Amino acid sequence: MKKVKLIIVGAGGRGSGYARFAEQYPERMEVVGVAEPREHYRNEMAKTYNIPGKNVFSDWKEITKREKFADAMIISTQDAMHVGPSVHFAGMGYHILLEKPMAPTADGCNKIVSAALKNKIIFGVCHVMRYTKYTAALKKILDSGAIGDIVSIQHLEEVGWWHQAHSFVRGNWRNEKESSFMLLAKSCHDIDWIRYIMGVKCKSVSSFGSLKHFRKEEQPSGAAARCLDCKCERTCPYSAIRIYIDDRLEKGNLGWPTDVLTPVVNKENVLKALREGPYGRCVYECDNDVVDNQVVNMLFEGGRTVVFTMTAFVHHGRKTRIFGTKGDIYGDGSKIEIFDFLTQKTETVDTNASDATILGGHGGGDYGIMDSFIKAVAENNPKLIISGPDETLESHLMVFAAEKARRENKVVNL
Repeated sequence: MKKVKLIIVGAGGRGSGYARFAEQYPERMEVVGVAEPREHYRNEMAKTYNIPGKNVFSDWKEITKREKFADAMIISTQDAMHVGPSVHFAGMGYHILLEKPMAPTADGCNKIVSAALKNKIIFGVCHVMRYTKYTAALKKILDSGAIGDIVSIQHLEEVGWWHQAHSFVRGNWRNEKESSFMLLAKSCHDIDWIRYIMGVKCKSVSSFGSLKHFRKEEQPSGAAARCLDCKCERTCPYSAIRIYIDDRLEKGNLGWPTDVLTPVVNKENVLKALREGPYGRCVYECDNDVVDNQVVNMLFEGGRTVVFTMTAFVHHGRKTRIFGTKGDIYGDGSKIEIFDFLTQKTETVDTNASDATILGGHGGGDYGIMDSFIKAVAENNPKLIISGPDETLESHLMVFAAEKARRENKVVNL
């Protein structure tokens, strides 16, 4: 099989994580270029993969001035920075794996998909939930007719109290103007996954949601602007000291999310970041405006219905109930329980896709999407991508419709 030469555009957590596929499978993939504005992360990637100096860039636009020198790109910049590089590199003939969401606007998504289709490149979006062993097993069970026709689905995304505080209150996705609205930033792959499981198109949506808790009005009396100065810190579940130091650094976990605070993770640097940076702020005194809870109701072809719930106020994970004409299914991302109405027996399938590496993230979906994309490029076979341009655009437009429904308090037809 041909070795795929690949450029990383955006060497943060996701970009560097996907790049590690080259470490585990050097015969299949080689990282030959990087574009990253932050010096530390740019240099670390260049050093790790022995990237020649001429292929190390601080701005992706510098790559467009060069002749094509790789087969493909992974674009993992911030959400609002996807359209430019995607359109340019598609025009240059690079195959593209794009981090989700595609873009913070429907127009941006349409531009990216149009460029991919026009230039006939292999294009995939990192809807990693489609690529897990769990999803493959679940899809096989459903396609076998084990529970008959799907009538309805309940899907719960448990963002998690500390994850919400880290990413969507203090972090990069807290403010719509700087990133995108919550349903797009966090849940577009859940909506995409639901579309994949349903196997038919969505006809209409309604939605409700709010920023309920992480507001100034909810701040405890006597709380300070920073956790390091706060007398309420020890009794606050959103304490930055608890999240980053007590629960992680002190237990030897030096990876995500703590490594987002500082490139070199140690107590001195983390404390400095909590003192000076955004991650040490009180969750009730941030410039966040994205919702912390939302429900989406969906009507699919054939009268099938879905209720999707995203909430911060829970333990981290996902849970799904699927109701069919001959049985029902409960799944938690690892185990699948199938109940048969006729026999009244329950069968359990344990996909158990645990893996401590970055490519084991999202239930093995990170590995799954890299495996599929690299194979698709090597064999020039776009059919190996199950999160390609057309259906991905469809599921993104479902998300935009749901947000419109929430904001305008109405049912939106697709």
